[in-house]
Amino acid sequence: MDLIKGGVCAAKGFSANGIHCGIRANKTKRDLSLIYSEKRGAAAAVYTTNLVKGAPLLVTKSNIADGYASAMICNSGNANTCNADGILKAKLMCDLLSKEMGIDEKDVIVASTGVIGQVLPIEPIASGIKPLVEGLGDHSDLAAEGIMTTDTRMKEIAVSFDIDGVECRIGGIAKGSGMIHPNMATMLVFITTDCAITPKMLQMALSEDIKKTFNMVSVDGDTSTNDMVSVIANGMAGNRLINEPDGRFETFMRALNTVTVALCRMIAGDGEGATKLLECKTDGARDEQTAKTVAKSVICSSLTKAAMFGADANWGRVLCAIGYSGASVDVAKIAVEFKSKKGKILLCENGAGVDFSEEIAKEILLEDEIEILVHLNDGNCSATAWGCDLTYDYVKINGDYRT
Repeated sequence: MDLIKGGVCAAKGFSANGIHCGIRANKTKRDLSLIYSEKRGAAAAVYTTNLVKGAPLLVTKSNIADGYASAMICNSGNANTCNADGILKAKLMCDLLSKEMGIDEKDVIVASTGVIGQVLPIEPIASGIKPLVEGLGDHSDLAAEGIMTTDTRMKEIAVSFDIDGVECRIGGIAKGSGMIHPNMATMLVFITTDCAITPKMLQMALSEDIKKTFNMVSVDGDTSTNDMVSVIANGMAGNRLINEPDGRFETFMRALNTVTVALCRMIAGDGEGATKLLECKTDGARDEQTAKTVAKSVICSSLTKAAMFGADANWGRVLCAIGYSGASVDVAKIAVEFKSKKGKILLCENGAGVDFSEEIAKEILLEDEIEILVHLNDGNCSATAWGCDLTYDYVKINGDYRT
């Protein structure tokens, strides 16, 4: 499996574009993105568990109920959520694209991101559809820019892999900065692949993958209303159709996981106001659920996140988060280490503190990627969760996000 360039355009038959149409006042920011497959493909998606759901999610779920799609369209700057005309506007986006491209309006995955509770103006989208379509090409980067809100950097990745000697490709773009917390899906992610796979197996792959990837990401403890991960597989690689959970399916799962883990790290590391990516790895758990529960609790702890911002080796906050996680653990067996490019340091063993150098610990924690290693020493299961530090800027960004 190899990392390649191209993002959502790396796979055969896919093109993309992103433009500024006028939803956002800042003309330097793209606010409308499109991903298109020249061949109608299998489609799958997973959605936020928040009871308040954005209108686009409801329309998308209806549209791909048959398991197929041709295009993905997304606007930023407005979430189209909690609006009386939200469903109508989401359907209008699909209809406008359908008429411009000559595709069925039901073959469109539609998404929106931005401020909640403000009416989505359809006029900028209507006037932007034509140039959006006309500009389709190898522009995964432009599409990635168009879905950004408070993100500080574009998020895209692609990999190539072989199935029965046939090269297949899978790529993705994502947005995510704030309101990111398990469960499902924690952000907007769009994935494309030229691998031939049935809708049923594609949905199975995505639903299984998110349990260990996107459901293990938290930035601020808020589960957004518009979170969705969607994927289109057009089969243009020409591999034998994956229609059962065999070795070929496992290969596809590994490729998908490579893409999703990379996007998880990008999203967590770009949390609102964040200066550091935090990765909590738990091992020695008696079962997988215990490992996941502990990792997520640590990564969600506001006190731990604040300590990481200040490069303070306050390992007691990690144990505290484990203690209230609800997981059944033997505290007397737990060990905790902090790790970064500057090295690794043991802070706690058998549930109690050990002597360590505060100076070395601080040097380790001043890096922009920190690993929090939790050894439960009670079994053979492990898990990983991703998050970020909690900074002054997080409050600044969200104190006047709407205004």
